[in-house]
Amino acid sequence: MSQYVNFPSVNIEQRTSLVNKIATELGFAAVGISKAERLDEPARRLSEWLDKGHHGEMSWMANHFEKRVDPTKLVPGARSVVSLMYNYYSDQAQPQGAPQVASYAYGRDYHKVLKKKLKTLLERLREEIGQIDGRCFVDSAPVMEREWAQRGGLGWLGKNTLLLNRKKGSYYFLAELIIDLELNADHPIKDHCGTCTACIDACPTDAISPSGYVLDGSKCISYLTIELKENIPEEFSDRLEDWVFGCDICQDVCPWNRFSKPHSEPDFEPRSEFLEMDRSDWYEMTEELFNEVFKGTPLKRANYAGIRKNLRAIEPSSLDGSG
Repeated sequence: MSQYVNFPSVNIEQRTSLVNKIATELGFAAVGISKAERLDEPARRLSEWLDKGHHGEMSWMANHFEKRVDPTKLVPGARSVVSLMYNYYSDQAQPQGAPQVASYAYGRDYHKVLKKKLKTLLERLREEIGQIDGRCFVDSAPVMEREWAQRGGLGWLGKNTLLLNRKKGSYYFLAELIIDLELNADHPIKDHCGTCTACIDACPTDAISPSGYVLDGSKCISYLTIELKENIPEEFSDRLEDWVFGCDICQDVCPWNRFSKPHSEPDFEPRSEFLEMDRSDWYEMTEELFNEVFKGTPLKRANYAGIRKNLRAIEPSSLDGSG
């Protein structure tokens, strides 16, 4: 028997309000709700993107296609997709000239931080409403998070293919609850990129298509420095612009990010040892020091050998062939 009791007296408006209230208390910046149904048009675009090989060596992008485009395949009986935004923007910076790390990776691994918050959200909803079947997702399952966030009115998919919000920018993690609870759905908002081509012009590897809205993942610096396990092709080595893990270029130049405000999440604060590392520190770093400085951060995904591979691509003569 379930430990929860159903409360049919809690109507759809109250349920929806409760989701927003609890999410806000947990630190989420915004909530967008969509009806759980197959994403037919995004499915067509994804299929075309995969056919062109834009996923590079990310073979997992082609796996579980129907689960990726239909939330009811992930959660049988799903009624709603709750999309949530969590701020990670940092006003702290690495020393000039140091190999650069994408700001989302400055602190503790976001998967762990947000998964805990999502589970708390789901448990509190159950306490208030009753039995709810569902699952929590934080960038670790076949979920089209940007498309769901767009459907839920949290922003639009910009020319750099990231979710953009007029008031908040794009430095946000996205997370989802897929649940069998019916809620009031929000509505998509219109595209506000206009004629701007800042992200297209700034991308050093030409990963964004000339007209925008399509990203060749196999050319993206984030892919080259994180997903690609082999050596970075020479054609890109002189275009990495010192990025050693991920890249923020297309976000840094986006006009909507002038509205970004620093996060208030202690877990995302960078360690002082990391912020003090200059260029020579990176190239002289031992595996022991790497493990100490980056313990619990996203950089552990690349591991020491992966970071050395990227450092070698940035400056070929700086490291021997061992690493």
